[in-house]
This record gives sequence, structure tokens and C-alpha cells, in this order.
Amino acid sequence: MTTTTLNPRMVLSRFGGPDGFTLVEDAIPEPGPGEIRVRVLAASVQFTDVIIRKGDYPELKEKPPFTPGYDVVGEVEAVGPGVERVRLGQRVADMTITGSYARHRILDAARVVPVPDGVDAAEAVSLVLSWMTAYQLLHRHARVERGQSVLVQGAAGAVGQPLLRLGELAGLEVFGTARDAHADLVASYGATPIDYRSEDVREVLPDGVDIAFDGIGEDGFARTWDVVRRGGMLSAYGFSHATQRDLPFWKIAYWYLRLPVWNLWPNGKRAGFYSITKLRAAHPDWFEEDLSRLFGWLVDGTIQPRVVDRIRLEDVAEAHRRVEAGGLDGKLIIVP
Repeated sequence: MTTTTLNPRMVLSRFGGPDGFTLVEDAIPEPGPGEIRVRVLAASVQFTDVIIRKGDYPELKEKPPFTPGYDVVGEVEAVGPGVERVRLGQRVADMTITGSYARHRILDAARVVPVPDGVDAAEAVSLVLSWMTAYQLLHRHARVERGQSVLVQGAAGAVGQPLLRLGELAGLEVFGTARDAHADLVASYGATPIDYRSEDVREVLPDGVDIAFDGIGEDGFARTWDVVRRGGMLSAYGFSHATQRDLPFWKIAYWYLRLPVWNLWPNGKRAGFYSITKLRAAHPDWFEEDLSRLFGWLVDGTIQPRVVDRIRLEDVAEAHRRVEAGGLDGKLIIVP
């Protein structure tokens, strides 16, 4: 049996299209003090990775060449000096922003969250960004209460589906916009589907909703804001509309800055923008607490993430094309 000393990883050589990816092999890294090395079991390919690939992610500090990969589940295979909270062979998860399109990678031991034994790694990694975003939108950002009505824009998407399911668990009345082909999917979560192509959500919901979740940002969130009733909240978390259409950064910045201005209007409504990275930085204990709760629900079958395909590292470029094209009803997961 031959033991390899190489670490295959996917490198983004330039911002732009998916043709900027190159598979390289270099030495397996060694962990330093407080660090661990994991063998990557699963990493997601998601729309946030597309935004990073295009160079439009505002919190990205790195410049190409670098290895993308926003989240990871891996098995600990080496520990650096001073590491006591994890052990060899343990499975852990982390939200990494970059670096996880690889077979091996280094993680900060203080930031990882233990992954329960027996769960599928691809399903587990699906929780790290998409389901965590949905959970914290509901319970940390909007602070929903049982019986409230909510609108989920992009209900069939990577965050939309978790919002539907977790909204159902929270006892909410949920409405979800999606293309007609996904109406049955939306309804399967107990939500009322709205075909955004043929229906005007403002006409379907003339009395509005208590809370609206929007990661699309079409018309600068104005359409969604119109659906929020007096005393309600617009909980925004992304600008996929702008990214898909390559709109200039100044326009996205304008939409973002407009949200707090809306709070000054004398209508009792409020608007806010949720950032999972900023909330984790402010409350790291919340991140571990919330992800651990989601892992517990995965173990007992309360939640069931949808994985549509498991791919190789070599197929990352095609996976980005599929994500960018839209229409997926689950996650694409790299299984190196």
C-alpha cells in the first residue's frame, strides 16, 4: 500500500468565469499550534462560492490564486501543539469561507464544531452555511414567534428550503415564491407556493406578512418591502439577482445602505441585513450552539437536507455552472 504525500486542491487563478479553476497538487500541510489537519469528507458548491469566484463577495480578503470552499466536514488526521478539544479520527465541521476545495486542509481547532457519528458527511456539510443561515435568520435575526406569517423569496433554493422546513417546525404560516415546476416541492414543506413568474406576490398577499426573508434583492428589495405589513420586518441576506446579472457594485451598495433608511419611515416596519460571518464573529458561541442543534435534528431525522449530486474535485467548474444556471432543488457536494 502506497501512502501519498500530495494534496490535490482546486485553485482559482483569476476572478471571473468557472474556466479559471485549475487542479494542482502540492505537499500535505502540517498543523501549527492550535491547528488541526482534516481529511476533507465533504464540501459544498453553492451560490456564495459563485459570488466569491466572480470577486463580488464583500468580505473576501484574498486575491487569486487561492482555493475556494466555504464550508467543510472532515476527519481529524493530525493535531498541532496545544490542541486538546478534538481528537484524531473525530469528524468536525467549520465554515471556512475559502480553502475547502481540497483533499486535506488546516483548520483552527478552536472554531470547529463536532459532527455526530453516523451522519452522512454530505448531508452534514449542507447544514453549515445554508441551514445555519436559515436557522439564524428565523431565530437570531427576525426572532420569529409561533403563528406569525412569513414570506420566503426563492423558496426552492439552498436557503429557501431550510427556511420552509424550519419555519414549519417553528409553527409559522409560510408562503414561498418559486417557479411553477417547484410548487410541489414548496408545498411538501407545508408552505403555500407562489409562482413568481405568473403571480404578483403583492396581489397574492394583499394584507402582507409579518416577516419576509429575501436573499434575491430584485428591485433592491422594494417588492419584498411592499409585502411586509405594519410592524413587520424585512430580513435580507443576499443579492443573488444582482450577481447573476453582473450589476455594478455601487448599485448593490446602494441597496444595502437603503435598508436602514427604510427604518426611519413612520410605518412601524423595519428592515435589516443578516451576515452569517458578522454574527459568528460577534457571537461565536451562537454558531456552535445553533449548528449543534441542527446536527441533533439531522441525527433524529427531524430535518433531511437534499443532496442532488456528489462530485469529484475535478468537476468543480461544471458544478459552478450548474449552480449559476439555477433550478437545482438541493445541494451539490464535493466528496474528494
